[in-house]
Amino acid sequence: MKEEMKGLYAAIVLSLAVILITNWIFPSKNTEQITKAPEKETPALTETVKDKTDDKIFSPEKALIQDSRIKIKNNSLTGSIRIKGARFDNLNLAKYKQTLKENSADVELLMPAQTSTPYYAEFGWLSSDNSVKLPKENTLWSAKGSELTSEKPLVLEWNNGQGLKFIRKISLDDNYMFTIEQIVENNSNKEITLYPYGLISRKPQQSENSVKVVHQGIAGVIDSTLKEVKLEDLDEDKNQKYETNGGWIGFSDHYWLGALVLNNNTKSKIKFAQTAENTYQTDFVGEPLIIGAGDAVAYTNRFFAGAKEIKLLDEYTKNLNIDKFDLAVDFGWYYFLTKPFFYILDFLFEIIGNMGWAILLFAALLRLAMFPIANKSFESMSKMKKMQPKIQELQEKFKDDKVKLQSEMMNLYKKEKINPASGCLPMLIQIPVFFSLYKVLNIAIEIRHAPFVGWIKDLSAPDPMTISAITHIPLPTFLDIGVWPILMGITMYIQQKLNPAPANKDQARMFALMPLVFMFMLGHFASGLVIYWTLSNVLSIVQQRVIMKKIGVK
Repeated sequence: MKEEMKGLYAAIVLSLAVILITNWIFPSKNTEQITKAPEKETPALTETVKDKTDDKIFSPEKALIQDSRIKIKNNSLTGSIRIKGARFDNLNLAKYKQTLKENSADVELLMPAQTSTPYYAEFGWLSSDNSVKLPKENTLWSAKGSELTSEKPLVLEWNNGQGLKFIRKISLDDNYMFTIEQIVENNSNKEITLYPYGLISRKPQQSENSVKVVHQGIAGVIDSTLKEVKLEDLDEDKNQKYETNGGWIGFSDHYWLGALVLNNNTKSKIKFAQTAENTYQTDFVGEPLIIGAGDAVAYTNRFFAGAKEIKLLDEYTKNLNIDKFDLAVDFGWYYFLTKPFFYILDFLFEIIGNMGWAILLFAALLRLAMFPIANKSFESMSKMKKMQPKIQELQEKFKDDKVKLQSEMMNLYKKEKINPASGCLPMLIQIPVFFSLYKVLNIAIEIRHAPFVGWIKDLSAPDPMTISAITHIPLPTFLDIGVWPILMGITMYIQQKLNPAPANKDQARMFALMPLVFMFMLGHFASGLVIYWTLSNVLSIVQQRVIMKKIGVK
């Protein structure tokens, strides 16, 4: 039937238009162009020179006993700093477990260089004068203090024997932010020029490079513009260089982040590089600092190593004046919806105490907000369903005259005050809502390992109560879906039966398969999203049934 097909085509075209217009107004973060900084005569910072022991591969436990260490401990982190090189290479996230098992270990973030997947940060100085002895990765520092906590900062000192004394003051807040103040005292009789630097080096597991809906790789804000680089892109372009005032750079995982927070008061030369096979580095070199004889200079920057907690990143953005630090979380195209949705969910969670119920209440509130629009849509569809006998009569009467059939149907719609395309509007509104909520459930660490009721222990993971888990019959992964996706498919089927059926048999068969297609397509999505969709369908069914009864549709 041409009018119904036109409605379907209109829905598809308008849906694409919403996405394209949104992308035009809110362009994808990766499409921003950043002008590369011009080359300057600055000492080159390449990959860190390996210790002799770095060629050996140890287990994390054995690697940690190779050198003396200073413990790190606060409410969120445990680990240690290697005194040799003052290297940050051992951090565990005390609030997050690797799995849902009771005896699961804490998430391991930073790892020593001697392990199979090293991930560490270093800070120091560079000089154009090769005769100046500078602290390196194998420099043995003198430590004042035996532990770094949020109450006790750590002070490291080293004298180069040429009149230069290097002091490093490291402090830690209650969460994941380190502050590194590097001081150089020039007790020699000549002027010295030094360049501060910081780097993060990493060799990720191969599985960490897999393509997912959340960006994983190098990320940073350079001159107020978010830059995201996939690690595989550096395999071809082994060096990317930029220049910036302030901002941050580092490695972004699904839920975790290691980032160098740059000094807002000076320019920094930035580099993203592949330093070896499957080994990558982000680093910065600051502006030159001239230290006169008998003088001292200090340079301060920060280092974040922890979980991408959205509210915490917002606090750092505001309180520490870190440019767009919240964009470490991949909010996607619909940033203007995704972030508010998270805050609404978080607010509801604080009231209810369960993220699953918060999602259901969120679905109910969205349905309430869309009530007037949905009402008009359901009224129109109910009237169309009521008119089905008359439409079928016209189709039979004018089956050989398509032009006349179309004219008579338009007259019927006009007479009954029915808009065939009115059912498309709620669908168009649901598209950005669906994608935004889908993004929230995938990016927000607050939903990771968040339980609901019954067998749902992690709302960010697919429903584990699958057909094969219940029947013990092995099935292909695509077909092995859980209970909630099946419930969602049933509600979609019921909702479809309440709508007017297409007169075209082929079209009717296609629409009849839609609940089945969606059931299997969303069967392996986050269970929180499927639960939301199911309740939204139930509320739509109730609303539509009430309107049908009011109009007198059987």
